[in-house]
Amino acid sequence: MTSINAITLEVADPSASQHFYSDALGLDTQVRLRASDAPTSGFRGFTVSLTTSQPANVTALVGAAVDAGATVIKPVAKSFWGYGGVVQAPDGAILKVATAAKKDTGHPTKDFDDFVLLLGVADVAASKRFYVERGLAVSKSFGRKYVEFDTGTGGVKLALYGRRALAKDAGVPVDGTGSHRLAVNSDAGSFTDPDGFTFVGPEG
Repeated sequence: MTSINAITLEVADPSASQHFYSDALGLDTQVRLRASDAPTSGFRGFTVSLTTSQPANVTALVGAAVDAGATVIKPVAKSFWGYGGVVQAPDGAILKVATAAKKDTGHPTKDFDDFVLLLGVADVAASKRFYVERGLAVSKSFGRKYVEFDTGTGGVKLALYGRRALAKDAGVPVDGTGSHRLAVNSDAGSFTDPDGFTFVGPEG
């Protein structure tokens, strides 16, 4: 099974970003950082989603992110599918925190169940074929709209979504240019996908 160990975000200030991701949110193993001033503007084409077991955890995680410098894009709120909110990290990456649960079952914590990297792509079906050819197994697929891959447990989950739909879900304009400021650390090998997302070895 192909696994994704972590993602590497290119940031202008690694020390400040370390405080945000590691100290505030506890993303010690999932997020790595590398200094970069690569030109980028607008939507970078991806989001990170943290799924939790209860609404109180969503509130705790979003609150910790805001206290550490994040900007609220979508305030936490109830919806027909559950409870969640969207923030933008100080480095510009977009994080969605959500739960499908309607009620709390315990004291609030900053625990989360899944860390999901969602890539906004131009053609979901074409990108799906590209990743399958490189050894990733599909765990969920909804036509040309959404694909999720089986990357095991305890690491990073990978999913594909149409770029426009992903931007709408995040609450930001779809326009964006320049670097994604992202590299995916995986044992699938080193390559660049059709939308310019870069995959490197686990220690890359």
